[in-house]
Order: sequence, then structure tokens, then C-alpha cells
Amino acid sequence: MPTMPDGCTPWPDEFAARYRAAGHWRGNTLDTLLRGWAMAYAPRTALVHDGTRLTYGNLNRRVDRVAAGFRLRGLRAGQRVVVQLPDVPELVVTAFALMRVGAAPVFCPLSYRTAEVAHVVRVTEAVGYVGPAVHQGFDHTAMAADIAARGPFLRRVFTYEPPAAASPYGGLATDVSGCHYFPLGSVDAPPDAPLARGAGQVAFFLPSGGAPGAPRLVARTHDDYAYQTRAAAEAASLTEDDVYLAAPPAGPGFASGCPGVVGVLSVGGTVVQAHDPGPAACLATVGRERVTVASVASADAERWLDVLSAGRSDVSSLRLVQLAGAPVSGAVAERMGRAWGCRLQQVFGRAEGPLVLTRPAGPDGTALTARGRPLSPDDEIRIVGPDGADVPDGETGELLARGPYTVRGYYRAPEDDARRFTHDGFFRTGDLARRTPDGDLVMAGRVADAP
Repeated sequence: MPTMPDGCTPWPDEFAARYRAAGHWRGNTLDTLLRGWAMAYAPRTALVHDGTRLTYGNLNRRVDRVAAGFRLRGLRAGQRVVVQLPDVPELVVTAFALMRVGAAPVFCPLSYRTAEVAHVVRVTEAVGYVGPAVHQGFDHTAMAADIAARGPFLRRVFTYEPPAAASPYGGLATDVSGCHYFPLGSVDAPPDAPLARGAGQVAFFLPSGGAPGAPRLVARTHDDYAYQTRAAAEAASLTEDDVYLAAPPAGPGFASGCPGVVGVLSVGGTVVQAHDPGPAACLATVGRERVTVASVASADAERWLDVLSAGRSDVSSLRLVQLAGAPVSGAVAERMGRAWGCRLQQVFGRAEGPLVLTRPAGPDGTALTARGRPLSPDDEIRIVGPDGADVPDGETGELLARGPYTVRGYYRAPEDDARRFTHDGFFRTGDLARRTPDGDLVMAGRVADAP
């Protein structure tokens, strides 16, 4: 029985066997791992958002009940469901609950509108949509209804409303196209027996970006993503005492996998979801929750510095700040390190893989010069020129990679596969880099025509 659906490119058997033998792929699905974490860390706080605090035990029980509720409302193993939620506990619960059903979440950023979401629904044949009723003035429910009316796939819409705005009367409805609407808060039922699945199956899909209206989709398996987040947690030296804040924009769903929600939960730490994405509110959260590790979009680094220098924010609890995205200049990184009084880690990656990151335990200068190393010892890296030939160390070229968490192709996109993947499975990242004599990678922007 195939472990990946048609339209996905699996790792060749010899590579899969190598990654299993190395202990990278351990044969656990993400929702099964959550059960184990709940047993190990049951009374510890897993999620914090505004006034909501969920322990590991409560999180797992909620996931069980929501999974049973999704099954009761017609979702089945092997189906795909678009998830377009803000950074709230329901996002984490929904993602794990869908995986526990055996359905694959298809994460979309909140900025996607009808063109992008309709494309995603059409490519994945998504039967469900989970999103806010209205978010920042945009009517997501109306968008979902429009997509349902124009195609044969979408037939279940689950709408999220903040607790204070949710209706106590249910609000179930069906429209003329036969699409059913349910308040997300009403999705609840007694837990069912666990569903047996393979860790080589698709856990979820992430968007890669691309032309407006046509995002490429990346299928991530349980095995490869569990490894990525576990290794990223190790690279950040995370422990159960860490409190982690991923400052938006961190990417849709679990796209912030360095270490992200999954990586923090894997060590028994606490994930803080930002109620307000602004720098001032996030800095206040750092002080209030005694955040020890924060992930900040590199494009926002200077804004954070400006707010920090102008206010009286308490950031004394921080031991590590991750700068995620395009590398920041050495001058900005140096200013940030002084202002925050902690170590920095620059992280560069894409939904497809690989991850290149500086090591907090390494020399201070590596973070300032954006000199990092691939996450995995089994990441295979090439730096090539415009002709596709490898360039000598010290010269800049396009970064190509393959490895245990770098996909081998897009979902149902053979033309993109032909452009972005080599015949022997290397992903053309579109990132420019050069390799130093000691093996570090210095990131240097993007290829001019890279999508």
C-alpha cells in the first residue's frame, strides 16, 4: 500500500532506508507523538494565548474530542482540509485533530483570498475548510461559500470565532450547493479508538508561494517533519524549562518548524501564541510570560530594536533570539545582541527545506556574519553556477540541497518539478550562498529570476 498519495514524489527507497538507519525517521506520526508528550508532561503548560492556558494533558484530550467531532461531521482518513486560522490555540488543536482523523491539513496564510484558496482547494480536492468567520474585516465564510458554489469538492466549512463572539446556539447551516457550515467551537464528541497510520504518509501541506493565485504545495510527511523539528529543537538547545514565542509572521500552521510548535512540545516546553503581533505587545509578552526563546522575522528586527530602545520592556528572561528569514546585516545583528543581552541565531529555510542556521553555542561572530550550517548531518549541499556546475569554495552560487527533510517534488506540479528539482533529487532553492573553507554557508540573497 503506497504511503504517499498520487501527485507526491516519495524519497527513493535507498534514501528512506538510510534515514531510518540513521535514526532520523523513527516511524511516529505527529499526533501519536503528542499522546506521548501528554503522558510525559501532562501537568505542564503547553500553550498560552491571552487568558487561555492549556496543559499537555488538556491539549491532548481536546485534540481527541475535536478529532471525534470532525469524524462525526463527515471527515475521513485520506481527505484534505484547508486550514486558514490566526495564531490561536484552535490552530494547534485543529491541526493535530485533523491528523488524528487521518486527514491532511492544508495550511494557508490569512492573507490568501479567493484566487489562492480556490486554487489550493482545486489542486488538493479539499473537502473541508477551517477559518475565521471574519478576520480584520474580511469575510472568510463568504469566501468559502463562493468557492464551494463553484466547485465539486468543498462541502464542510468550520468557522472560528473568538470565545466572546461565539454564538451559544450552534449556528449549523447548509447552503444551496450542499455545503454544510459548523461553528468550530461546536466540533466535539467522545473520543474514538486511535487510527493506525504510517509515518511515511503526508501529515500536512504547506504553500511555497509563487505566482498570485497559484501557490505551489509542499507535502510534508510525519517522519520528515518530526525529524526537522526535533533537530531544530536540539540546535536551539531547548529544554522543558523554555518558554517560546514565535512572533508573527511565523508562517502558516507549522511552517515555523525551526523549532516551532512541534519542536517546543517535543521537549515539554511552553508555546506562547502572540495575541497582538506588534513589537510593543510581543515585548510586553516576553516580560509577562518570562519568554526564554523568541523567533522574530528578520524583516522586523529593526522595528523591534526601535520599540525596545524607546520603552522599558523587560527582556531579561531571554537566552536566545532567532532571526528567521533573509539574513540581517552584521550591524543590525550586533545591535540586537547588545539590546537583548542574549545569544542570536539566524535561521534560513523554505517550506521545501533545507534549513541553514547558526549555532548558539558557536562563536559569536557566526550570527553576525550569517554563517550557518545545514540542520542535518545528512543534508547534501551543492553550490552551483548558472551552468549548473559546482563552484569552488568562496564563490557565490545557487544553493541546491537534498536530505531527510527536503522534499523531492511539489504536489501535482510536474512543470514546477522540472524547473526546481534536478534529475537526481536536489532541490534548487533559489537562494544564493557561498561556502567557507571550514564548511560554513554564508547566505547572499536570491537568484535574480527565482520565484
